[in-house]
Amino acid sequence: MGANELSALLWRERELLELLVFKLEEEQLLLQGGKSRWLQHATREVEQVLNLVREAGLGRSVEVAALATQWGTQEESTLRELVANAPTGPWGEIFAAHLKAMGDLTTQIKELRDSNERFIRNAARSTQETMASAGVGTSVGAKTYDASGATGAPVTNARIFDRNL
Repeated sequence: MGANELSALLWRERELLELLVFKLEEEQLLLQGGKSRWLQHATREVEQVLNLVREAGLGRSVEVAALATQWGTQEESTLRELVANAPTGPWGEIFAAHLKAMGDLTTQIKELRDSNERFIRNAARSTQETMASAGVGTSVGAKTYDASGATGAPVTNARIFDRNL
């Protein structure tokens, strides 16, 4: 194993990070559009890509350790330390470019994750407020039944719930 193999793994990890950005943006579009029906599928896809990213990260750690040993640095070196201790030649610049690109992608992922969490929290709060105002799940809307099986008082307020959201 060597620098070529590590570079190939870093390219694969970058592709996975780009796919994660795409999946998070896809999830965000569903949240913005109110398409909660598909949200569980999008979330599952995000989790699947995250698992692939974790596996790629483990592979990268193994390759970095092997290359660090070849280059005469500590086996526990990080990619950043490997770049700093790279021998003369193009590999230091190549790995630095990988590191920068992965850092930029990580920043995008954090921003998308935070934005999606805000959408989800707002949607949950809105749903709770709507349900509370409708009297669903609270004692406000609870009625008792009379001998004929009807509730004691008819509900006079019309309510429409869109089940497609």
